[in-house]
Amino acid sequence: MAMNLGTGSSDEPEVMMDINTTPLIDVMLVLIIMLIITIPAQLHSVNLDMPVATSTPQKVDPVVVKIDIEADASLRWNGQILPNRQALETKLSEAAALQPQPELHIRSHGKAKYEAAAMVLASAQRSGLTKLGIVGSERFAN
Repeated sequence: MAMNLGTGSSDEPEVMMDINTTPLIDVMLVLIIMLIITIPAQLHSVNLDMPVATSTPQKVDPVVVKIDIEADASLRWNGQILPNRQALETKLSEAAALQPQPELHIRSHGKAKYEAAAMVLASAQRSGLTKLGIVGSERFAN
């Protein structure tokens, strides 16, 4: 039972009588995406309770070497007077060979020249020592 309203001689195009399925497809795609998002992800792993290490590594206190620079630019290695720069270089190279490297605590007298402290720092750097500290400088804050 088809219905024909005109002879078809008019300039207007014929009316399309089919159902537009594009919006239906769009709604279906949105529903599929929502379904995919809401499905929980499948895990293919096995959960194991592994034992925890109970031993902690032993903490080793670092060896500290105290270098004192006196007012007359003389040097002391842990309280022992060093006669010259060569003796300092020898002691520093021996300290650099130790594993782990010792910490150098450098303490300078208030009237000591900067040249003596710079010489100690440069010698320590040449020897390969990296753990340096200048201690006792808080007394020069004022």
